[in-house]
Amino acid sequence: MAQLNIRKPNGTRDVVPSQMYKWNTVEAIVKSQAEAYGFKEIRIPTFEDMGLFVRSVGDTTDVVQKEMYSVSATGDKSGDNASAYALRPEGTAGTIRALIENGLLNDGLPQKLFYVLSCFRHEKPQAGRLREFHQFGVEMAGTQDPRADAEVISLAKSILDMAGLKNIQLNINSIGCPECRAKYQQALRDYFKPNLDKMCDTCHSRYEKNPLRLLDCKSEICSEIAKDAPVIIDYLCDDCRTHFEDLQKYLTAMGIDFAVNPKIVRGLDYYTKTVFEFVSTDIGSQGTVCGGGRYDGLIEQLGGKPTPALGFGMGLERLILTMENQGAEFADEETCDIYIGSMGSAAAVKAMQICRALRNDGVRAECDVVGRSVRAQMKYADKLKAKFSVMIGDSELESGSVKLKDMQSGEQTDIALDDEFGAVFSAMLIAKQLESEGLDGALTDFVGNS
Repeated sequence: MAQLNIRKPNGTRDVVPSQMYKWNTVEAIVKSQAEAYGFKEIRIPTFEDMGLFVRSVGDTTDVVQKEMYSVSATGDKSGDNASAYALRPEGTAGTIRALIENGLLNDGLPQKLFYVLSCFRHEKPQAGRLREFHQFGVEMAGTQDPRADAEVISLAKSILDMAGLKNIQLNINSIGCPECRAKYQQALRDYFKPNLDKMCDTCHSRYEKNPLRLLDCKSEICSEIAKDAPVIIDYLCDDCRTHFEDLQKYLTAMGIDFAVNPKIVRGLDYYTKTVFEFVSTDIGSQGTVCGGGRYDGLIEQLGGKPTPALGFGMGLERLILTMENQGAEFADEETCDIYIGSMGSAAAVKAMQICRALRNDGVRAECDVVGRSVRAQMKYADKLKAKFSVMIGDSELESGSVKLKDMQSGEQTDIALDDEFGAVFSAMLIAKQLESEGLDGALTDFVGNS
């Protein structure tokens, strides 16, 4: 029988244990900051009815036309005869669907939700952009005040600051409401019409349906034609203009630097008024680390009562890549606190007993479950990056005392092998942590007072 050589799908990645500390760092940052701003976590299905994304994201977007993974649901075992499901390409549509379906909009407004989830888009894999990627996002529903826009942008800025990122540019724009956008769309059609025959097939299809999409076409020819296109700011109605001016006032008051970039339209159809991006040049080429904006019509479009809303999405792979490129700090990798070695069957039983007691107290403890020699156990403790180790044998069982070894300094301390072992060790572990943070003498003082 031929040996299988099965590998991960193109555009996906494995996050091995030695790299998890980076993910733990960014997930802790985004969650702590979201909660500080009053956002609560939500979890939604990995796949939804395809119509949800076609209707919200837009049937003229690259996401729907080229990148969405769909799965036929006809004749499935549940008897559901819906035309198709789709793996979620982003988090907003599913979260808004959940808001409506679970009656959350009947509670106090604004509703403030955040999520960390995997998303799927069939696009060319490249640095910071995968076919399965992970997204942190927030959604706020129930306010049309520009102060909400400023608060959401402030949250994104706080996350990037806490992650230690530098040289990140905030770009903002307004793409107006349906009323002023209609005038702008006509101005775009008038501008592009003389050159339409030179443009790509995708732009031809978007010309009538959604001419805003012509502005972010990736084709070099189309991009060149679009560079002198009219800008939306010149077509804003009084209400949209005031909203945008007030947003800039609040950002300035909060000390958040920004640049007005009239070329930002974002890639999804549900946006209205405010759109924004945080852009870095440290991913190899200019890339968006975070993007979002307002979508005041989306809830009504998906069957809910008219409710303004806004939010942003942040790709975690791209955030980690930017942090790596800039030399930002990650939280230390969590390693084994203590390795309990053993020689002989009675010692092995004692090691298992101590390990369980330590683990119940929250200590990361390991012991031999393979049957290694003493030398091999110590090598394994090194591979685990254990902070401390002990070796229990017949003499230690008889004397009721073991030598606790600091694996970094080599220092050894006699410690009683009794019911107080866990408490004394925990005190030493905490003291070692304090010492590693630069508190001179903390280890001796802490152990002496315990």
